[in-house]
Amino acid sequence: MTTVLVAGATGSLGSLIVKNLLARGAHVRALVRRPSTDQSAAHPNLTLCVGDLADGSDALQRHVDGVEVVVSAVQGGPEVIIDGQRELLRAAERGGVQRMIPSDFSVNLFGYGYGINVLSDLRRVFADAFATSTVARTSVAIGAFPEYFLGPVHEVLDPAAGTFSVWGDGTRPIDITTIPDTAAFTAAIALDPKTANREVHVVGQQLTMLELHDEIETVSGRRWELVRRGTLDDLRAEIVRRQFTASSVVEYVALQYQVAMFDGTASLRDVRNADYPDVTPTPVATYLAEWNFRDKCREVYPRNFS
Repeated sequence: MTTVLVAGATGSLGSLIVKNLLARGAHVRALVRRPSTDQSAAHPNLTLCVGDLADGSDALQRHVDGVEVVVSAVQGGPEVIIDGQRELLRAAERGGVQRMIPSDFSVNLFGYGYGINVLSDLRRVFADAFATSTVARTSVAIGAFPEYFLGPVHEVLDPAAGTFSVWGDGTRPIDITTIPDTAAFTAAIALDPKTANREVHVVGQQLTMLELHDEIETVSGRRWELVRRGTLDDLRAEIVRRQFTASSVVEYVALQYQVAMFDGTASLRDVRNADYPDVTPTPVATYLAEWNFRDKCREVYPRNFS
């Protein structure tokens, strides 16, 4: 039976990866910052390991000794994505770990070069650490999470104004995978030894922005005015403008993801859903309905949902 350590095990994605690994019969070590009283800790195949990537490789090694696969679902800046994961990788090397899935879980990060997306660059820098490592890297790419893509940071939906914004012509399919489906795929990939030293692309659904607009109107039961904000060149210019005035990368990084999605450089290649037939992705419309998308929008701006 495979033993997997999951870093970031209490996050929205990490906790579901743990759940799916346990359902598949794996032994799971969940790296947590503090002891948990969660009932899931009572699972016979689950061990809670109290620690943090900032503790360094020496402290982390005891958690990875005897582990075959490490899955990282951590989030943060360079101190986490580069420095923290590098410490985890060093510990994994000394512990004889066979494979590691770093915290990529995004668009095709390697479809475009450096300087396009500040957060992609962090993950690309960490990926270079595997070039001389004894641990094989398995990167999981899933496209965009609808939970975030339809949130305020991406500026696609504006419930107050009742608008749905599009850059470009909106006709290129983009890759969208829910957090629960990403966790299900990741658990299957973690237990698949054939994924060593591979980029594994899986997807929930591929929709154009115009199709996504129509599905959101159907699910929400209201009209969203389609706003065309400009060409992709206009989008690139807007990113540059914000970079000069921003106090945080949060003010422009979502647009950096969008330009790579909309011009196709971030599109998933060689999608491998067929390798995991027991994972059945949920269509975006179905997921939004189950996610109570209409009610969430009503909470933000009730007058538009009267």
